[in-house]
Amino acid sequence: MKKLLFLAVLCLTGMAAHPQQNLNWGQGPQVASPDVHADNSVTFNLIAPQAQKVQITGDFLPPKKVEYQGNTYDMPGTADLVKNDQGVWSFTTAPLKPELYTYNIIVDGVKIIDPLNVYNIRDINNLFSVLLIGGDARTDLYKVNKVTHGTVSKVWYESPTAGITRRLTVYTPAGYETSGKEYPVFYLLHGIGGDENAWSELGRATQIMDNLIAQGKAEPMILVMTNGNISQEACPGETSEGFRVPTMMLPKTMEGSFETAFPDVVKFIEKTYRVKKDKAHRAIAGLSMGGFHSLFISINNPDLFDYVGLFSAAVDQQQKNQDGFPGIYENRNQKIDNLFSKSPKLFWIGIGSTDFLIKNNNDLRAYLDSKHHKYTYLETDGGHIWRNWRIYLTEFTPLLFK
Repeated sequence: MKKLLFLAVLCLTGMAAHPQQNLNWGQGPQVASPDVHADNSVTFNLIAPQAQKVQITGDFLPPKKVEYQGNTYDMPGTADLVKNDQGVWSFTTAPLKPELYTYNIIVDGVKIIDPLNVYNIRDINNLFSVLLIGGDARTDLYKVNKVTHGTVSKVWYESPTAGITRRLTVYTPAGYETSGKEYPVFYLLHGIGGDENAWSELGRATQIMDNLIAQGKAEPMILVMTNGNISQEACPGETSEGFRVPTMMLPKTMEGSFETAFPDVVKFIEKTYRVKKDKAHRAIAGLSMGGFHSLFISINNPDLFDYVGLFSAAVDQQQKNQDGFPGIYENRNQKIDNLFSKSPKLFWIGIGSTDFLIKNNNDLRAYLDSKHHKYTYLETDGGHIWRNWRIYLTEFTPLLFK
């Protein structure tokens, strides 16, 4: 009995020291994946002796262009893995720039997460393995560093306008619980198919906030991450509907319902948290559909926000008005003029040079220029991707509440 106990302890100790190398419980080749080398090249491995073809697809590979519904998208490229005589398939990248990368392995046509990598993340109805290569000031913001940390809460609130109880992800900065101070609020919105978990998980928003505040680059603030799908209580699998399959095609996403119900969020936050309740201490920003919502919420409520951020935003009406909200998207430019007549402190636009929405954003900028409306613009490489949206969050946040 003592011998069995000793062997069990020995096995557990070995697993703690080398967690990746023991995923196959000591049977067959001992390999890790991903294996990051000193020059930031990365080797990916898969033990699959019976497989006929193995590939990897990820955003560290050269993108491929894909046409869909008249738009051109940058999609992750693919590369082949090579099998050795032990049945281990491998691929090594060129040295990679510091970044948070996502990838999948494709085994005989079936896309899977990396079974040797315990770190993965959901984006709508897809699962990706995750790899973070640090080493520069920006990507170090995505890491959990030795700084004071804020608190992340999943908070339920009543939305009388939507007629349901809904959920928010709320970040309060380090010291909120004991400071007694009032804080400014930044409302951060996700894209189509996303939910209230998207920015905290895919966007690394809470790590970014912790690090920017700790470095003195951002004001301590409350970050409110909403669910922009007004028909949902919360993200898939965490509602009374049970384990429904996530989907991008949801009702009432861009037809005025969310914009109309958004004041319910503001009222709840200002009733529940110690916050400063004026325009100068409120900000709103969002990516893609969330940028669409941010634009129309702000221009329909010109006295609500002094800071507005559009990240790769859809900036035109995408669907015909219905369900009794005919006024939300009408007279966009006149409403923009009204917003700027109130002298917002920041109107910020960021988009990738190959984003399928760049023409729409350029048209918006041309209108702003024609009216001499002051705004800040950042154009980055790449398309409609999380890498850009994380960059925009790191650039936008330090400008708030100054």
